Amino acid sequence: MSDLWHDAVSTELTARVFAVIAVAEQHTFQVLTRRPGRMLGPLRQGQPGPGSDAASVAAVPLDPMPGLANLDQLAVTTTAVGVRVDVRWHGQRRPLPPEIDLSAFRIVQEAVTNVVRHAGTDRCQVCVDYQDDELVIEVLDDGRGGTTTAGAGYGLVGMRERVGLLHGEFSAGTRPEGGFRVTARLPLPEEVR
Repeated sequence: MSDLWHDAVSTELTARVFAVIAVAEQHTFQVLTRRPGRMLGPLRQGQPGPGSDAASVAAVPLDPMPGLANLDQLAVTTTAVGVRVDVRWHGQRRPLPPEIDLSAFRIVQEAVTNVVRHAGTDRCQVCVDYQDDELVIEVLDDGRGGTTTAGAGYGLVGMRERVGLLHGEFSAGTRPEGGFRVTARLPLPEEVR
């Protein structure tokens, strides 16, 4: 019984943490892009800017959180920098809980960013598969491959942590036929199956 209670509390806590992180991430980005000059000094000092208080921070309107609906825009943006992204959808598309939708998008975004930075190829493929009980995301490229520990970044670690918080499975590595594969399997709650 305690294991079930622990799982229920853990799932609820994870959902709330992702919601808070998403709002904070979005708010920070909007403030920095809309008012970069006002924020540079306070960021260096680690203090709120002049006239800043909780009410003024809360007054900044927030854009909707990104999710899988934003993949087409991600593909257009990535193509503009020289890597064509072929997005393939499988299964019946349906609304997802915000923490899964945001995490799925961020995983694809990071994996595609890694293709741009490290793969040395001009294309990649993103597959989003809505299965009955899970969402499967796969990002493939035919570039130079690599290792899962190369570089000083935290991209693969961050993807692995996002998937782990949602009790999913993550794998990343060189493909036998060449290139690199990132796969994330995110379990879906009963209400969206």
